[in-house]
Amino acid sequence: MKSGKQLRLKMGFDPSRPDIHLGHVVGMRKLRQFQEAGHQVILIVGDWTAQIGDPSGASHTRPMLTAEEVKANAVTYMQQFFKVVDRDKTELRWQSEWFGKFNLADIIKLTSKFTVAQLLAREDFSKRYDSGRP
Repeated sequence: MKSGKQLRLKMGFDPSRPDIHLGHVVGMRKLRQFQEAGHQVILIVGDWTAQIGDPSGASHTRPMLTAEEVKANAVTYMQQFFKVVDRDKTELRWQSEWFGKFNLADIIKLTSKFTVAQLLAREDFSKRYDSGRP
């Protein structure tokens, strides 16, 4: 920051639900402070993972949502987000811009880079596996 170079700060959210929670506000207030200091904020909407029910970081399987459900959740989420963060100083990106182009061959290539043992090394996945949950 002492160099005077503009920082690019990214924050993503999962629109699998329509509302943010109080814990989000701490990071959002910090983003607003960075904006006021002249830095760039990029908000990444995790629409792709919300549609496929991304299980990472969760103690249970997340439901798959339709594109319409995800967009409706994202709208309310952004209405809340932009009450704290300056919309005019925020770049908005949708995760589906890059992941939405994946086809089956891309997914097979990606999964070939990880072993079952590596996946089960994650605490969230191993706990679910050990308890017999999906």
